Amino acid sequence: MFRLILIIGTGSFIGGVSRFLTSRFIQNHPASAFPFGTFIVNVLGCFLIGLFYGLSERGNLLNAEWRMFLTVGFCGGFTTFSTFANENVALLKESEFFYFALYAGLSLFIGLLATYLGNLLTKIL
Repeated sequence: MFRLILIIGTGSFIGGVSRFLTSRFIQNHPASAFPFGTFIVNVLGCFLIGLFYGLSERGNLLNAEWRMFLTVGFCGGFTTFSTFANENVALLKESEFFYFALYAGLSLFIGLLATYLGNLLTKIL
């Protein structure tokens, strides 16, 4: 059990650092009230978790430890839905209703689509 906790913790650390760097890089480029950095990270994280679970369902491509490292650890550290919720509250507080609706709607729809496509990709390959 301790080994599994270390595996997940390591994945979470790498995912969290990757989230920070990716989000920071993206957010620093377009000047907008829309939180592009977190949006891209969430969509990418959804795609990756679909891909990783799809790979684990294909047989011996990912053992249980790698699946836990990549999904619970890395993707859990990488995706940012707590930040997503906080940013939506901030948009509402600032009366940015258009950006709130756009951000929440696109994150949900494209996140689900990306998860499906990541999983589908493993079945096609």
